[in-house]
Amino acid sequence: MATRNPPPQEYESDDDSYEVLDLTEYARRHHWWSRVFGHSSGPMVEKYSVATQIVMGGVSGWCAGFLFQKVGKLAATAVGGGFLLLQIASHSGYVQIDWKRVEKDVNKAKRQIKKRANKAAPEINNIIEEATEFVKRNIVISSGFVGGFLLGLAS
Repeated sequence: MATRNPPPQEYESDDDSYEVLDLTEYARRHHWWSRVFGHSSGPMVEKYSVATQIVMGGVSGWCAGFLFQKVGKLAATAVGGGFLLLQIASHSGYVQIDWKRVEKDVNKAKRQIKKRANKAAPEINNIIEEATEFVKRNIVISSGFVGGFLLGLAS
């Protein structure tokens, strides 16, 4: 006995109205969606030759590695520059730092992070298992991605 889902509900806000999208119904109507994102779908690129898979993985990996490198440099520059300015201001007498309070706050943050990490462990393990399964199913494109990512970091 098949059950029908109720029609999407619409909610009104001050600016716009939004439609609720039922992804299960969408996946049934659009077969490409279920092929790419469905649980029973096999490797996404199995229809391509090994060389094509390696090139696809390599190019996407290089792009990701290159962006990772640029964003990483920018973040390191911002954090390092901020720390340097803070030290100069502290040494010049513009800023007084209460190191006891900093130590107390850091220890408090460490305890909170440990509590949250213990709660999030099952979710993280789930993500790791899914990623491992993806890599096993798509070993050729995954190895191309890793190689391209390393080349992107180096360029």
